Order: sequence, then structure tokens, then C-alpha cells
Amino acid sequence: MRQSQLFTKTRREAPADEVSKNAELLIRGGYIQKEMAGAYDYLPLGLIVLRKIENIIREEMNAIGGQEILMTTLQDKTVWEKSGRWDDTVVDNWFKTKMVTGAEVGIANTHEEPITAMLTHFVNSYKDLPLYVYQFQTKFRNELRAKSGIMRVREFLMKDMYSFSRDEKEFKEFYEKCAEAYIKIFERVGLGHITFRTIAAGGSFTTGLTDEFQTISEYGEDVIYVDEKKKLAINKEVYTDDNIEKFGLEKSKMVEKKSIEVGNIFPLGSKYSDVLGLKIRDNNGVEQSIIMGSYGIGLGRLLGTIVETLSDEKGIVWPESVAPFKYHIVEIPSEKTEVKEMAEKIYKKLGEENVLYDDRDLRAGEKFADADLLGMPYQIVVSEKNMSSGKLELKNRKTGEVKMIKEDEL
Repeated sequence: MRQSQLFTKTRREAPADEVSKNAELLIRGGYIQKEMAGAYDYLPLGLIVLRKIENIIREEMNAIGGQEILMTTLQDKTVWEKSGRWDDTVVDNWFKTKMVTGAEVGIANTHEEPITAMLTHFVNSYKDLPLYVYQFQTKFRNELRAKSGIMRVREFLMKDMYSFSRDEKEFKEFYEKCAEAYIKIFERVGLGHITFRTIAAGGSFTTGLTDEFQTISEYGEDVIYVDEKKKLAINKEVYTDDNIEKFGLEKSKMVEKKSIEVGNIFPLGSKYSDVLGLKIRDNNGVEQSIIMGSYGIGLGRLLGTIVETLSDEKGIVWPESVAPFKYHIVEIPSEKTEVKEMAEKIYKKLGEENVLYDDRDLRAGEKFADADLLGMPYQIVVSEKNMSSGKLELKNRKTGEVKMIKEDEL
């Protein structure tokens, strides 16, 4: 990508109404644009990051047997009435609307009921299970107050997976496998060292305890108590002596931290499968309930968390795995044509899909400031001064380390 061809522009200042670090930096860098409170557009660079996160999640879900689908955003009221969750006193953040016929429909906020209803057409025998189905789909939640930039919004892209098992043992085996896959995802996007599996409450999705995955951040909304050695934490809302003992932890070793929730997994039992008529017959022909689980990751929330936790005073610092481009070529304008020729040569050699090339006619200081703000892992400075020494300047954005290297070494 040539920077001169990007329709987006960097900004020196963030909008006055944005107070969260992630939104400030992403808007200033031209990664996102705010449409209204709780609703953001993903611009070219931001969409590349979002898709890279999506592909990492997809690879890990496929690796544990997930099958990808895409379900509708419009929700059938009758399906939700069967579970009791159409009622606003049960789920208070619905967006609902009416069709021209007068029939009321929901705008998707999650898919436990619809996926269960769908599978009544395909599952009836114990031989049809276990089954693990997931999607990447836009969800809508009528949050009273959208806040924290792209981390608590009213419209967002979510990966939601649903598991269907023959019994509790089979469910628990997959549940742990999915928890391990989540840890791999957070490691791959650069957050593994500060993300903890966390015991939490179930909310409207289930009863009893569930698991969250929380990333340590001074900007977080949650408070958790962490055993850093065991890589396990307990959310403040369920931080009791009973739970500390139940999970083999010691209160003296638990450290209080602020954190951001980046994923969750819920045991659902047969709560939804029973009321929606999804059952199987065992090998003796006896009808039995199906045990379900739900597993979610908000992609924008994860992207925002990366920015919140890994940026510095100059701007974003992308991990290589999700960066829009690995390299950022900064060509320092010169009257000597050899400088542009060298920058063009490197751009083509490294592969245009790996490089953001700043070919704009701007002062060096502006270009360096933009490069730091945009946060590609490596900056390559091509200038008259460097070329006179037969070297190029390679800067590691994360560490700040600068090396002078020859073209062939690059």
C-alpha cells in the first residue's frame, strides 16, 4: 500500500468526545471512524487488522473441530419466547423492530436460541454428536451507555461458537479444549503474557460460575484477583473464600488487578436444547437431553485491547501477527532521484502486501511521527544520508532499536 493512495489521513488530535486511549489512537491513525456513540467504521488499515484477528480465531476454532456458518441478524420472536429471553426484564439490551406486516423481530444480540432451533432439522441421533458450530457475525446490543471506545459498543463483530454434546463428560472435555484454544488465540495476538483465565458469574446466559478471559490493563472496567504463577484469576463479583478454596488457590498469593474481558465461555447445560425440542435418542432408542456450551470473542474489543495495552506515548505498537503491514518504508524526500528509486525497489522486493510505503511529499518529522502513530513492527528509513553510507536504517517499533544494514541484509 502506497500511503499517498490511502484516502484516510492521520490526525494530530483525537476528537474531543473521545476519552479512551484505543479510540483516540485508532481515529488519529485513520484506522476507524466514529459514526455515532457506540458505532464505528473500520477503514482500510483497521479492516486489515480486524481480518487478521478473525483469521487467527478461525484457525484455532477449526483446529478443535469447529464448523463455520453465518446466521441471520433478524431474530424470530417465537424462538426467543420459548426460552423466556424475549422479555426485556430478562434481557434488557435488545434492539427490536417491526416489519411492515406488524410482526415484531429482534436484531441479533446472541444466537443460542436460533442455532438450537436450526439443529432440530439436522440432529436426532447420538451419532450426530458431538457438534461444534461457530460464526463471525455482527451483533447489536442496546447498551445504556456506550463507552471505552470500540470496547463497549452497540454494534460489533463477534465470534460465537456453540457446542452440542451427548453428556456432561463429553461437554467438559470440549470445554477445556476450547479454553486452551482461547489461550492460544490471545498468545498469537500478542496478549498471552497478560491474559488470564478468570472465574466469573454467568449473567443472563447461564447459572452458576463461568469462565472469562481477562487482560490486565490499567484502563480496564473489571477488577480481578490473579494468581500469576497458576495463570488463573477470580472476578471480584465472585471473589469469595469458598471459590478461592474450590479452585485450589491461596488468598495470600492473589493480586488485585484492573482488567479488560476479551473472551468468555459458558456451560449451558440443557437449558436451551430442552425448551426448543433439540434431543437425541441413544443407542437403545431412549430420548435424552443435549448438553450445550457457548464461547464468545468480540473482535473489535480484542483489537481495542491490543491498542490499550501495547501502545506507548508515540502511538500504536502492533504485534507482527495482526499488524496491517510488517514494514513501513519512510522515504525522506530528496532532490536525488536515487532515494526514490531505492525506496521503490525495496517496496517491490519486500512484497507490496507486506509494506506500507510512505511516498508522500512531507517533511521528515511529519513522516516519523506518522510512522510511530501507525505502529508497524519495523520502519525502514530511506534517505540521502543513509544511502551515502551504503546502508539503510531499520527501526524496531516495539524496542526502539535501530540498526544500519545493507540492502541485501534486509
